Amino acid sequence: MSRLRVLCFGVSLDGYGAGPDQSLQDPLGRRGPELMTWFFPTRAWRGMQGQDDGETGVDDRMAAKGFEGIGAWILGRNMFGPVRGPWPNDNWKGWWGEEPPYHVPVFVLTHHARPPLAMAGGTTFHFVTDGIESALAQAKAAAGGRDVRLGGGVSTVRQYLRAGLVDDMHLAVGPALLGAGEHLFQGLDLPALGYECAEQVAGERATHFFVRKRG
Repeated sequence: MSRLRVLCFGVSLDGYGAGPDQSLQDPLGRRGPELMTWFFPTRAWRGMQGQDDGETGVDDRMAAKGFEGIGAWILGRNMFGPVRGPWPNDNWKGWWGEEPPYHVPVFVLTHHARPPLAMAGGTTFHFVTDGIESALAQAKAAAGGRDVRLGGGVSTVRQYLRAGLVDDMHLAVGPALLGAGEHLFQGLDLPALGYECAEQVAGERATHFFVRKRG
């Protein structure tokens, strides 16, 4: 059965999943890239950029597993781009250039309709205006029995957690202290929502925590 999964999600020691003031220059917010310093040097990530180098080890293995068995993604609108309000036109096509790294259908949560956007490499962005449950149903149908990866951002992950729809999470906690930004768990009682920490694994640059929904 298809699961909704949060994978390779970088979190600071003080619980932030993104920095403040997202912009075209700072897609993850100010100091947000510090949350992913474990990920960018890995061979798995470097290979996606067409490079044949990169670090191996625990972090690399965790990065690679984050893309295995994924048949569709769900993203919040902020993860797709910095445009706010109604789409002024169809010029913005994401942060990733002509060939995004997804290679499967991607469902973008938004309040403003837009036609599907087909990109190189098998990625098609579908813009969903009728809520998180609809996006999940569409993503599971498109995934063909494979899992659905919930890519973020923080607000989107929180919405799905609050609704109890996330099956499991892999959180990569690094040594950054952001002090401000988007806090992943503020106001969420994860045990009351049915979640427990099932495992932790020490990597080279981050500690990996695996949270699952009981039952």
